[in-house]
Amino acid sequence: MSAPSVWAATEAELTRAAGRALELTTGAGVIGLGSGRAATAFIHALGAQVRGGRAARGVPTSEATAQLARKLGIPLAGLDEVSPEVTVDGADEVDPQLDLIKGWGGALVRERIVAAASRQQIILVGPEKLVLVLGARGRLPVEVVPFALPLARRRLELLVGAPTVRIAADGRPFVTDNGNAILDCAVEPIAEPQGLEREILAIPGVVGSGLFLATADIVLVGGPDGVRELRRARV
Repeated sequence: MSAPSVWAATEAELTRAAGRALELTTGAGVIGLGSGRAATAFIHALGAQVRGGRAARGVPTSEATAQLARKLGIPLAGLDEVSPEVTVDGADEVDPQLDLIKGWGGALVRERIVAAASRQQIILVGPEKLVLVLGARGRLPVEVVPFALPLARRRLELLVGAPTVRIAADGRPFVTDNGNAILDCAVEPIAEPQGLEREILAIPGVVGSGLFLATADIVLVGGPDGVRELRRARV
């Protein structure tokens, strides 16, 4: 894999990756629906199939995803009713082992829960998301209970670069669908992601980190030359 590019995948490239994801999920009746640009491309493609007669339900990973799915005619279900056969989502970084950093859009905790409930996770990205080492793009989100923010900031600063409270477009602190805050940690390339994840999750008040290790089964990379399919090596 190459170092991260400065350009983002086009809508057409993500749409091609979404089309391949549709082919891979043809037999799935319950699909976890991710959040973000790539997931949105898949949701639009799935919605077209549902309106054409496909029987499929979605389990959304964010309120924004739920609203889009309803608008496109995709029936929704909760984890109290079903377990997804597969989740289709995006990522902010993908390393050669197909480990991920997610959460730049703010839905990391629900994305993790739905992925954990699924039998398989398919990730859609553009080539700019491929990195040699996680952390190469310099940002790791951590979701934190608001009461714990002062403690979490101090503890995280000892582990990674100085964390900052994410601010929404309206100038107010960003609030997740779970009512929590996000600390965006400035990181260098991460030498030991598993160890860092354990240390972050051990901080009282931390709800989840953007490190998604060993969750992705397939990564579809939509680029100018078509769609590359990467599969996790299973031992």
